[in-house]
Amino acid sequence: MSEPNVLYTTEGSVATITLNRPTVLNALNRDLMLELRQCFERARDDANVRAIVLTGAGRGFASGADLGGGGGQRMDSGTTLRTLYHPVITMMREMPKPIVAAVNGVAAGAGMSLVMACDIILAGQSASFLQAFSRIGLIPDAGATWFLPRLVGDMRARALAILADQIPADEAQRLGIVWKVFADDQLMAEAGKMAGKLSTMPTRAYAMIKQTLNATHANSLADQLELEALLQTEAGRTEDFAEGVAAFREKRPAQFKGR
Repeated sequence: MSEPNVLYTTEGSVATITLNRPTVLNALNRDLMLELRQCFERARDDANVRAIVLTGAGRGFASGADLGGGGGQRMDSGTTLRTLYHPVITMMREMPKPIVAAVNGVAAGAGMSLVMACDIILAGQSASFLQAFSRIGLIPDAGATWFLPRLVGDMRARALAILADQIPADEAQRLGIVWKVFADDQLMAEAGKMAGKLSTMPTRAYAMIKQTLNATHANSLADQLELEALLQTEAGRTEDFAEGVAAFREKRPAQFKGR
């Protein structure tokens, strides 16, 4: 029986999703993307899961589309993107639970798009990031042209996309792509620690934070203020808010339940 293209494990309230084609640096093909979508659906629908870690097996996070196999070819790129990539990227951004990326090794092409779709991005010291598309006559996709300008600004996004330079983890952190960089042998422990902490926090509020941030670039200030007011009303009615206030008044650690 062949190994799954994506591994799914849970520990406590944290689900870890691991891209699992290490012999090809986790190149993205049809089967992997379908399994990845299933794993995110599983994490989304499991009430016991309150935070997610996304990483890659072996020496790399994801080297981009698998140009050596039929499932990853982009000669019918629009159909491939709409059916395989767009549902995953959309699901990640709409996921009502925080997603922590643990980038080990290279994240290139659509692999970098998967990273940027996460909420908090951690990287190992040897990680690198590459908008590889122009090297083979393509344009950035899987959300890259949406994420990059918002993370690094228009001028840097244009340079990264056009020049297709491979940038190391420290440079990615300086540009605003990565939140923190750790020694390679500490990356997964640190990602697990962060996800574990997030899973004990008011995750209903996290879901609403993601909703407001997703809307901010399309909304006017007035629309965004109204969305904040609507969601703050909803947040104020949660058990977590009541617990947070009670814990503050009683000078004790809060016990959030994500409700």
